Amino acid sequence: MSILSRSILELIGNTPLIELTINELTFYAKLEMFNPGGSIKDRIALYIIRDLEEKGILKKGKRIIEATSGNTGIGLALVCAAKGYGCTIVMPENMSDERKKILKAYGAELILTPAEEGMAGAVKEAERRVKENPDIYVPANQFKNPANIKAHYEGTAVEILKQLKKLPKTFIAGVGTGGTLTGVGRRLKEENENITIIAVEPKESPVLSGGKPGIHKIQGIGAGFIPEILDRNLITEVITVSYDEAKYYCQKLAGSYGILVGISSGANVAGIIKAAEKGFLKEPAVTVFPDTGERYLSTDLF
Repeated sequence: MSILSRSILELIGNTPLIELTINELTFYAKLEMFNPGGSIKDRIALYIIRDLEEKGILKKGKRIIEATSGNTGIGLALVCAAKGYGCTIVMPENMSDERKKILKAYGAELILTPAEEGMAGAVKEAERRVKENPDIYVPANQFKNPANIKAHYEGTAVEILKQLKKLPKTFIAGVGTGGTLTGVGRRLKEENENITIIAVEPKESPVLSGGKPGIHKIQGIGAGFIPEILDRNLITEVITVSYDEAKYYCQKLAGSYGILVGISSGANVAGIIKAAEKGFLKEPAVTVFPDTGERYLSTDLF
């Protein structure tokens, strides 16, 4: 990173990698709260908007629209604010208050959909608005957009390889859009074809495990459907994690390690511990802590 930056967008990426030992198990985690918008989704927001600009799809006067559980919306709102575009975010009403307030602070228009419809309901509403106003809205399409994968393939994964200085043998990630698992997993598998890739999903909505979608409180993962960009062939194992398990490790990270992270980070740690207990975790193991815990203070997480 250079000493002087000319835009907040130059500060996206190159997040720290930290070594942690929990329950006598050592692993590595990318601290994605160090992105300017506070989450890993800043990466895909920048890649998606640049891609739309390069293709001539996104121009001044148009608005980005996206269905999101919050973090992608914040990333898109940040990038749109920096570049001068309008931004409309559609999200389930049960997302945290902090997410909603941050989106409004960045100038985004916020549309809330019923909690019981999950992310599928938000996606449907965003698609309806695009269909009715195609000359105004440009969809980011994070669940379908290859730029989502590319952000992690070219960015997150390359950073992990440089920082770790050895080949990871296990990569663990919660699945929301599937972009992190697919992009990072694909790049790491090119370096180590025998890598174990573990997908984490909410126990209350185990669609990757063949179960039914359900309402859950692990914001950021478990969309309730199988994302189009998720490469399921990369996945070695799927681990289900309950909200209480994820919450326990979030509180442990904050209280015992000084790392304040969001609920999906706790889910990833729970996934690591469970994978080790089941005997298919190989070291060194790497995961991501997708966002800061500060946007969960209105919830019962802490």
